[in-house]
Parts: sequence; structure tokens; C-alpha cells
Amino acid sequence: MTEHGAGPPDEYVEAEIHRLLAEDPDVAEQGITVVHRERGLVLYGEVETPHRREEILRRVSERFPDLPITSDIGVIRAQAPTQVEELP
Repeated sequence: MTEHGAGPPDEYVEAEIHRLLAEDPDVAEQGITVVHRERGLVLYGEVETPHRREEILRRVSERFPDLPITSDIGVIRAQAPTQVEELP
């Protein structure tokens, strides 16, 4: 039986993940929200590519291998404009 509080405090885990994602030059992501739930961590936010989402999940899983991680990270399709905008 595991006792609540046996691991690091929730605030520590959330801050550590934010720091990990923001300071890593390959990720440099600040728009991810971390919520510690009963069954592990849930990551929320939006990124530009599926690869970026997978990289975020991989890095968080490596840093906290004992915590189950669920992703609620969406992918925004950022595409170049198809028409030229003309200003008056």
C-alpha cells in the first residue's frame, strides 16, 4: 500500500516538468499545463506537430518513469497562408 505523499509533492513535479519542457532546446515548450491526478499526470495544451507532442511525452516519461502519464495535448495545424493579403 502506497502512502499519499510518498513521492515528491505535486507542486514540485509540475514545476519540474515546466522547467524541463521550457529549458530543453529541442522542446522549448511553455504552453503545456500539468495536472497531477490520482492516477498520475495529465498534460494539457496544444503543439504544432505530432512529433513535438511525442517528444514532450517521451521526455516527461523519462524524467518521471514511475508516474503514469496521460496526454491531452492537441495538434494545431499551422500552415502558410494560401492567399496573398493585400493591405489598403
